Amino acid sequence: MNEFGEMLGVMPTRDALEKARDEEKDLVMVTEKALPPIVKIIDLAKFKYQLQQKKAEGRKKARNQETKEVRMTPFMGEGDYQTKLKRIIEFLTKGDKVRITMEFRGRLITKREFGDSLIQRVFTETSELASVEIAPQMIGKKIMAQLMPIKQKK
Repeated sequence: MNEFGEMLGVMPTRDALEKARDEEKDLVMVTEKALPPIVKIIDLAKFKYQLQQKKAEGRKKARNQETKEVRMTPFMGEGDYQTKLKRIIEFLTKGDKVRITMEFRGRLITKREFGDSLIQRVFTETSELASVEIAPQMIGKKIMAQLMPIKQKK
């Protein structure tokens, strides 16, 4: 573009360099993948500053997503389960990931199917809010799984 905001169009590299020198500015390549490559006649310091501002703006818009952990046991009461489920739903609606940890203490390790069924119950009750990011897996005496919130349409 020239000083009036008009597009200059396609021109040979030599002419573009000459025009940049006349204006005491730099010829900066914006996109080299296009045919022909797209360049701007602009002050290089100004161009770098604009790129820096775009990156900073992107960082401002990016939300920092935390991972919250909810611990459960395979033989917990219904009231305890409902309380934990409310917390999971609260975390997911805020946009945080939720790690579910099913702890087995003592002889409970022999009853793994109860822990699996409880985690599956959590998955079905939160299916509208979240997707399973990490499937349930046994790590030592714990089953760990992770839910990731589904982006809601505004």
